[in-house]
Amino acid sequence: MLRFLLNVLWLVFGGGFVLALGYGVAALICFALVITIPFGVASLRLASYALWPFGRTLVPKPGAGVASGLANVLWVLLAGWWLALSHILAGVALCVTIIGIPFGVANFKLVPAALWPLGQAVVETP
Repeated sequence: MLRFLLNVLWLVFGGGFVLALGYGVAALICFALVITIPFGVASLRLASYALWPFGRTLVPKPGAGVASGLANVLWVLLAGWWLALSHILAGVALCVTIIGIPFGVANFKLVPAALWPLGQAVVETP
């Protein structure tokens, strides 16, 4: 119940909708350029994670290999840095108030996901 409440508050006040929208725009751009469709799929995965982050975490996929590592380098150069920067700026702004600290921490938790999205899976935490 607490996770649900935190996720609803995150969606409304924590910037979850805006951040998910950023990932959605990145996904649409990646889908428009046909060769970058895997980046679009990863971006949509992260959009759902940014929309509802409490009670979920990212874990490495066991089948991810060198190709996803090289693709992550390309992702960082093209889109990951500005998405990670948006998480850092939102996290710092939210940590200014005591009430916003959990939302700031959730934003900081999304920074590595924004930088290295390929080869990751979103799973529920126990």
